[in-house]
Amino acid sequence: MSRVNIPLLEEADRAALEALYKHSPNHTLRQRCQAVLLKAAGRPSLDVGEVVGLCDASVNSWVKRYRQEGINGLETKPGRGRKPLLTVAADQEGIRSAVADNRQRITLAKAEWESQRAAGEPGVGRDTFRTFLKALAADISASDGAQPTSLTRSAMPTASNA
Repeated sequence: MSRVNIPLLEEADRAALEALYKHSPNHTLRQRCQAVLLKAAGRPSLDVGEVVGLCDASVNSWVKRYRQEGINGLETKPGRGRKPLLTVAADQEGIRSAVADNRQRITLAKAEWESQRAAGEPGVGRDTFRTFLKALAADISASDGAQPTSLTRSAMPTASNA
């Protein structure tokens, strides 16, 4: 027979967990809040795991972390997940200068920027480079107070709509 792992929740804690469960945009945080709420209702870990989509060991570890750290313990700690290949702080100036030199040919701009990068840094794909350029253009437009412009062909003026 296993030990009982039921968190005792005060009304304020229960209300805070329910609010996060119902209104948080983060799916994993909602999942963890639901697991703690179901365990507090007295449900076994296997049942909670089936409802929430976690294994019973994960349910118990999140309940343990909730007991130790409270609601903040249910959030994902910083530093988890894949690190970005491009960052605005590190790559903005180099990419801007490469695009200024090769404004019409993104492939050449990407090649020039990659040649200027430090050796050993991972390369990026064409789609990643283009996505970064779009985000950079949106940031520039937003900081100027202008409407963000799309970088697609459909947004370019043509002879018929110019």
